[in-house]
Amino acid sequence: MKYRKMGSLPWEVSALGFGCMRLPTSGLLHKVNEKYAIEIIRYGIDRGINYVDTAWPYHLGQSETVLGKALKDGYRGKVHLATKLPMFLIRKEEDFDKYLNQQLSRLQTDCLDIYLFHMLNQVYFDKVRRFNLISRMERAREQGKIKHIGFSFHDTLPVFKEIIDFYNWDMTQIQYNYMDTSIQATTAGLQYAAEKGIAVVIMEPLKGGQLANPPSEVNTILKSAPVSRTPVDWALQFLWNRPEVSCVLSGMGNKKMVEENCNSADTSGIGLLSSSENRIIEEVAQTYRKKVIVPCTGCRYCMPCPSGVDIPQNFALLNNKSFGSEGKFSSRIIQWIVTRNYKRLAKNN
Repeated sequence: MKYRKMGSLPWEVSALGFGCMRLPTSGLLHKVNEKYAIEIIRYGIDRGINYVDTAWPYHLGQSETVLGKALKDGYRGKVHLATKLPMFLIRKEEDFDKYLNQQLSRLQTDCLDIYLFHMLNQVYFDKVRRFNLISRMERAREQGKIKHIGFSFHDTLPVFKEIIDFYNWDMTQIQYNYMDTSIQATTAGLQYAAEKGIAVVIMEPLKGGQLANPPSEVNTILKSAPVSRTPVDWALQFLWNRPEVSCVLSGMGNKKMVEENCNSADTSGIGLLSSSENRIIEEVAQTYRKKVIVPCTGCRYCMPCPSGVDIPQNFALLNNKSFGSEGKFSSRIIQWIVTRNYKRLAKNN
């Protein structure tokens, strides 16, 4: 495992972080497969991952509880643990302590290494100011319940800069990948935060998995590259190539994913991609962008819909239908299912 500077913080972070939003599930209710989830989280830590990230709503609250169990037996001391204040549930200043204390209990720990304001946008940032939540964060730090303060972000560059300039943050978590360089925080925001010494942790490096299974046009471009990499490795190396990136989170749902991503991290580094490799990535990004109908990553932050619509699933159907699928038998089966479900969606509308 390679390690990188965590902004201005006095410790180094693993290039790859374990994101606990997409843990393995089973059954019709998609409950977390607790035993297997614990196994793969610990496997990742054994491979050198020292940063794990979760949040209150992940897996409808199961994520924090399962992660707390995974970090028993000495594993808590091997990682920097981050979770997030559920801003969508905050109605008054006192809610801060209510949720923080419950999260500490779920995670079976006395102290969080980093506590983030979750999903900050203009509306939630107004809550931070209106309810004086920075003071609550600082008080929790004084009490030894948290060590560092950060925020995750989903809005536009001007809002991002406004939040960055508001406080002396320790870290920020942004959506960024080779397709999303000009949306949300953007490359300019990434650089802006890093220049201020703020650690930048990346989420959605594979754009909700879309970059892991490319259409034929993209595969053709990748095969013409001077080096051989999997689509996932290309996406991760793009991020690790940048000096502003501290850690890249991956939501790994099985042991094979953990192994492959750890292997990629082992070969990562700043400035390692050649000019020809960067041109390949840009060509791939342009090809993808022509196919994307809705830029949805499947994070499900828009759910539940008050009208009962599965918004991310419908967006995924549109994008998957647009991407198409050739080659492997499993891909043909998946494409048949996508086509069938797309027709059902079109018929119902």
